[in-house]
Amino acid sequence: MAHTKVFEKIDELRETYLNVWEQACSIESPTDYKEGVDAVGRFFAEMAEKRGWKVEYCRQEVSGDVVCITMNADSPEKPLCISGHIDTVHSVGSFGPKPTRRDSEKIYGPGVTDCKGGVVAGFCAMDALQQSGYAGRPVQLLLQTDEEVSSRQSDKATINYICEKAMEGIAFLNLETHTPGYTCTSRKGVATYRFHVTGKEGHTSRCVTEGASAVADMAHKIVELEKLKDDDGITCVCSIIHGGTASNTIPGQCDMVANFRFATGEQWNWLENYLRELTATAHVPGCTCTYELESVRPAMEETERNMALLEKVNAIFEKTGLPVLKGRMLRGGSDAADVTAYGGTCLDSLGTCGGGSHTINEYAYLDSLTDAAKRIAAVASYL
Repeated sequence: MAHTKVFEKIDELRETYLNVWEQACSIESPTDYKEGVDAVGRFFAEMAEKRGWKVEYCRQEVSGDVVCITMNADSPEKPLCISGHIDTVHSVGSFGPKPTRRDSEKIYGPGVTDCKGGVVAGFCAMDALQQSGYAGRPVQLLLQTDEEVSSRQSDKATINYICEKAMEGIAFLNLETHTPGYTCTSRKGVATYRFHVTGKEGHTSRCVTEGASAVADMAHKIVELEKLKDDDGITCVCSIIHGGTASNTIPGQCDMVANFRFATGEQWNWLENYLRELTATAHVPGCTCTYELESVRPAMEETERNMALLEKVNAIFEKTGLPVLKGRMLRGGSDAADVTAYGGTCLDSLGTCGGGSHTINEYAYLDSLTDAAKRIAAVASYL
């Protein structure tokens, strides 16, 4: 099938899918709001069923249900897997009574680029392929539902399902935010830890001779952790801190949550050893510290199979007149890291272009929707 035909169809569908984009992002879906996440999943599932595509669910009790949409499901070829997450960060109402809006250049709202924009682009590409008579390999769109918390809410059930699907496919394209000229071939891993210090309460007037401040001990540990600031290696941000009970009582308890990023498995091993040593050290005599891992996502290390996929994809882009891409490392986590660690072949950050992710100022460029759809359609046509 000539790519020009499907590209023309994508351009024809532009206004339709700009409206779909706005509608999908207007359904607010923070990760812990299962009702909203499931509503987004049903929104896409119902559109898929109208087009005769296969829809299946990976049901979840707490997280939203993962949705797997497949066109050309009867084809014996291996599917091209494309994926994006439909959960967002901010609580319902954070963006006001009308969460999504657009002007002549941009769309604004929760998830417009991270990552519902990529999902809409993927759906648009599939629709254009079908309307253009594409009858090749299956194209499978996977809607992840707790990506923003590293799949912690489902105890990794959602991402494990997606990884299994990816292993059945010829390639996995993740539709996180795109930067023109680049695709993501490696990412930092992400680990969230909770620390707890137990001290000894006492009257603040006797702080020299009695008590042991859990807050002071935690403060020492925070100072040490915050020294981890290697942009290409390990970083730490201590983000949530609670301690003490009254202004005139020596704090007997203190809790803290810290987020770590690391680029390799070797760095992850170093970090685990470092935390054992740090927490075993009493910076304030009389205090003890425990810690637990709340969630972890592996680093996406650069692999030969992913770089070989990039070479094939760039050959397709040259053939179809699309910009070729350079591989690069990103510091945020994504499902592509899990897929790579699982043994899958993937490229990341092929969705829409925008900025302000994880803020109430999130936006995406309208023209990037059809650009992303053409990248996906080209790969489906020629891979």
